Amino acid sequence: METYFDKKILLVDDEKDIINLIEEVLIKDGFKNIVKAYNGLDAISLCKIECPDVVILDIMLPDVDGIEVCKKIREFSYCSILFLSSKDDDIDKILGLSSGGDDYITKPFSPREVVFRVKSQLRRQQYQSVVSSENPIIRLGNITVDTEGCRVYKDANEIELTGREYQLLSYMAQNLNKIIGKESLYEQVWGVYSSICDNTIMVHIRHLREKIEDNPSNPKILITVKGLGYKLVNRVD
Repeated sequence: METYFDKKILLVDDEKDIINLIEEVLIKDGFKNIVKAYNGLDAISLCKIECPDVVILDIMLPDVDGIEVCKKIREFSYCSILFLSSKDDDIDKILGLSSGGDDYITKPFSPREVVFRVKSQLRRQQYQSVVSSENPIIRLGNITVDTEGCRVYKDANEIELTGREYQLLSYMAQNLNKIIGKESLYEQVWGVYSSICDNTIMVHIRHLREKIEDNPSNPKILITVKGLGYKLVNRVD
């Protein structure tokens, strides 16, 4: 039985008709806690105050574009961010997802599709919460992942990770020594997989290695398994 209808959803779009349409469909589907913003600066402020579980964010806003809003939100929140955009170019999708977004929906869209994707993100959040509570401290040689406190340490010194980098490391740590394909990795950490996501994954893997590996060009913890995916191992040679 789905139990996430009390989760808070922040809708951000300067077109009130679109916000009202999405709000109507969400309410009909059982969601009760919906907050609205019509520009980027208000979205950032409301996100700090309201702490939403999911943000549905239009890229084209009148003051600050959605990409910058997403980056600002990622400085203080791990909430799921779903972009709305009238642009369907792969480069725009990669830019949005690389900035910290979890999913990308192209206008015009079906309101039911938006609800489906919101539910998908909430299910993923529930799964991550359950797994983290079962194994709150994970040690990988000189790296320690505190899944309750959402903190990562190297030799007892805290490492500053972005929200997406932390989610990526946490998910792989919870599947220690297992090979994880790109499709599975993207679906669990970001959302629905598509072929444009390969570059996004590689960029985040590279940045993560720069922070956790002693020698990022010769990784010993976050390993590439050629043709199959990536693996996080509990050893440092």
